[in-house]
Amino acid sequence: MPQPSSLPSPSSPAELYRHSLRLLLDKDIPAWVDLWAEDGVMEFPFAHGDWPRRLEGKQAVAAYMRHYPDHIDLHDFPEVVIHQTSEPETIVVEMRGVGRLVADDSPFDMRYVGVVTVHDGRITSYRDYWSPLAVAPGAEFAGSSR
Repeated sequence: MPQPSSLPSPSSPAELYRHSLRLLLDKDIPAWVDLWAEDGVMEFPFAHGDWPRRLEGKQAVAAYMRHYPDHIDLHDFPEVVIHQTSEPETIVVEMRGVGRLVADDSPFDMRYVGVVTVHDGRITSYRDYWSPLAVAPGAEFAGSSR
């Protein structure tokens, strides 16, 4: 069976997004970053403190995500609902991710809403609406500069 990163490029934004979730579960961050356009933008409208609100470019996304598996050990996305929009390249995703926070082995259970735009098979925009209240104050993970 081929490795997830060697599978053919997904043909729709929903397929690409589902593929991206498999890569996160496999902890294959380089392959996940490869799904991004060079000028892709990732935004976190609910970020707090010194956590980034906007990442511009594939390299900024890569730097943010590089140590993600060292902080959050994702086990599953038991709930994923993908909504098509009137724009064929844009989807809205409601999902739940579960796992463990590596630092203290506490449970991780987060609900997300994401607005994702894909152009030419690459993510060009990802607005990630996650709640910082779901992570303990002072926690460090994925791109935190603390």
